Amino acid sequence: MAIPVESFFLDPEGEGTLQQRVQRLVAEGILSGRFQPGEKLPSSRKLAGHLGVSRITVTNAYTELVADEYLWSRGRSGYFVSDSAPTPADFDLPERGDRPRIDWSRALGRRFDQPAEPLRPANWKDYPYPFIYGQADPTLFSHQTWRQCALQALGQRDFEMLTADRYEEDDERLVDHIQRHILPRRGIAARKEEILITMGAQNALWMTAQILLTQRRIAAVENPTYPGLREILTQTRCHLVPLDVDGGGLRPEALPPDTDVVFATVSHHCPTNVTMPVARRRKLLDMAAARGMIVVEDDYEFEMSFKGAPSPSLKSMDDTGSVIHIGSFSKSLFPGLRLGYLVGDAAFIREARALRTLVLRHPPGHLQRTVAYFLSLGHYDAQINRMRRAYAARRAVMEEAIARHGLVIAGATATGGSSFWMASPPGTDTENLARRLYDRGVVIEPGRGFFHGPSGANPFYRLAYSSIRAEKIPEGIRRIADEIAAPGIGAARSSG
Repeated sequence: MAIPVESFFLDPEGEGTLQQRVQRLVAEGILSGRFQPGEKLPSSRKLAGHLGVSRITVTNAYTELVADEYLWSRGRSGYFVSDSAPTPADFDLPERGDRPRIDWSRALGRRFDQPAEPLRPANWKDYPYPFIYGQADPTLFSHQTWRQCALQALGQRDFEMLTADRYEEDDERLVDHIQRHILPRRGIAARKEEILITMGAQNALWMTAQILLTQRRIAAVENPTYPGLREILTQTRCHLVPLDVDGGGLRPEALPPDTDVVFATVSHHCPTNVTMPVARRRKLLDMAAARGMIVVEDDYEFEMSFKGAPSPSLKSMDDTGSVIHIGSFSKSLFPGLRLGYLVGDAAFIREARALRTLVLRHPPGHLQRTVAYFLSLGHYDAQINRMRRAYAARRAVMEEAIARHGLVIAGATATGGSSFWMASPPGTDTENLARRLYDRGVVIEPGRGFFHGPSGANPFYRLAYSSIRAEKIPEGIRRIADEIAAPGIGAARSSG
């Protein structure tokens, strides 16, 4: 691999002779790790022309660097970074000078701290019993069909979709399939101007919050809820009202009368997985229509229903335009895909499209067309069927193991989703429990990050079965039960 000549810049006020300064440019590039062993240096003629120095100056600098084993030369092929060159770990980088550094605590106009995501180790895949939510299981995904769709999207007939700057447009094939095949499964009839492709549900939630909320507006959100949503709403500086959920999810009667926007996961509440009853959905929609309130429906894991057909989406019951519907392929395909969609009144979608154009123009054309092929050729439906069968089997194994070892599912047993919301004994701090379980090869997700308000000991935790094989589940559950039953599991031990 050749190092671009543009990687070199000669400071006109630098110290030393021209040859020394050229040597320093190359040596610092190697010591900083920017130039790697085996990479080819620009020719002496090309570098001399770029830097505005004589060719002999560059040649002499290269010769000195060869003598110091930074470079090696090969006949007519040129100069290369030597395998025996000093590595960055062997040397300290040059001092930045004694001028005052920028005080970033004052320079930052706004802060976007990382949201309080559920605690998990970065290397959770290395643990034998990972009860981690929302991660892809490679055994359930057809790499071959995805690769075929990606290659098809690279073909000459799709070249314009792949390469053109489409400004605010989406892939017409993808929008068409969502309109005619995905949304009807949720009972939703939408025109194309009412659909917008997003970079996943997180991006859709952010755009929705940016458009609908101001410092003067009130947003209601479920408690507990998805931590990323709570952080998004906090950044808008709106008045945020957390509402405790029960066995039917969010309670419409608890909404303050002046609520402007309510965010809800009615299909499977995050993180408890409970489903909002149809009667409660109708009440929420009636209140929205009467008050002029907007309801943002995050259609979370609707595909994963194991006890009967999925309930109709809130958007399918909406006849006033009050509901904005958010869907995503990240959970049904794989989280790294980062592709989803917004469905709403055309007036709202126009604003969302304009905001998206300002931030990222549009999602990558090749990605959109690949997903369009994956959907239209039936691979998506096959994928969902595989996941349903596998998840249903794992769920049954986990339910049996939970019951056998006396663990407690929080609230009513959910009818779907890919996880269980669990309760440990009162006084247990599940963050400490999670850390202790690392030593036993088990990873769980403690519940504190899902709740609004001050941090403290939290007895809830989530056990997902999307990332663990069925035969591993019973032993993992046994280890969790043993740790919870260990002496001192209550408040006294959790403070350690």
